[in-house]
Amino acid sequence: MATLTIRNVPEEIVERVKTSAAQHGHSMEQELRSLIERRYRSREDVLNRIETRWKDLPKASPDEIERWIGEGRE
Repeated sequence: MATLTIRNVPEEIVERVKTSAAQHGHSMEQELRSLIERRYRSREDVLNRIETRWKDLPKASPDEIERWIGEGRE
């Protein structure tokens, strides 16, 4: 695995990361690793999340769709 070094991080940010890490029971390193992993998920993970959430959305009726199209033309 690669190692990252980040310089010149404002102290305010460092304190917020420390606080968040403590709240999650993590080290700062693990907290930052988790943030990076969530931010840079694989394309497949992102598409799977979209598909899952899409299935949970209420279905639109044909009348609703026509209304939306009409509103978009205004």
